[in-house]
Amino acid sequence: MKYKILCSDLDGTLLSTKSDVSKNAIEQINKIKNETKIILVSARMPSGMRYIQEDLGITEQPIICYNGALVLSGNTELTSVFIPTDILKEIYKLCNGLEADLGLYFNNEWYVPKTSLRVEKEIKYTKSTPVFQDTEHTLSNWEKRNIGAHKIMLMCTKASADTLMPTLQQELGVALNLYRSNDTLIEIAPKSVSKLSAIKALMKEDETLNDIIAFGDNYNDIEMLENVGFGVAVANAREEVKAISNHITLENTKDGVAHYIAENLVI
Repeated sequence: MKYKILCSDLDGTLLSTKSDVSKNAIEQINKIKNETKIILVSARMPSGMRYIQEDLGITEQPIICYNGALVLSGNTELTSVFIPTDILKEIYKLCNGLEADLGLYFNNEWYVPKTSLRVEKEIKYTKSTPVFQDTEHTLSNWEKRNIGAHKIMLMCTKASADTLMPTLQQELGVALNLYRSNDTLIEIAPKSVSKLSAIKALMKEDETLNDIIAFGDNYNDIEMLENVGFGVAVANAREEVKAISNHITLENTKDGVAHYIAENLVI
């Protein structure tokens, strides 16, 4: 079947390495991009997605950043939902006394209190650079600007993440989407948005979810894969993701998305 829109997650899905899209993926997407809209859907910040858009030659398409909290078309904001500073202050208080740093993201701005192995990995893999600034100063500045966080990356030790995750869920779970991406990392986003909600916001009147094929690998992709016309998991995806998908392609490191496109979508 021909799809009007192809939506793909990046890390662990479309990207065959930690930071780059393969030549094969570029070649396969080039074959379908004139007839199929290619929309990148990620937890990344805009600068961590723009270079991939450029490599794929799809800069005229919108990008869905921060798991749906920010949708951009070029430099134009199409939708923007952020966590207000009063909630950010509550999260900061809950981290007091624990080994946990707040990585704070707004649009294409990224603030961290200090460097760390996690921060250096993010710089390397997303090709983006943070501002090193004390969290209290960042929150004070954001309050004056009347802005908040499109995403929080809570960088912890395993012990501090074990302590914080249930506390955050109990205290702030009504307002926040909390996602533990590994033993030491908690990603936080506004409750009202998701990858699926952002996709729906971009759809035109003559487009339905059945017109969309989507690719993903992780928990934050489940809603998207379950509700579009055809959901494809890469072989390295979480078992829960594979269980709800219509099809399982090769692992991301074996160019699973490009392989599926070549086998099923290229005419």
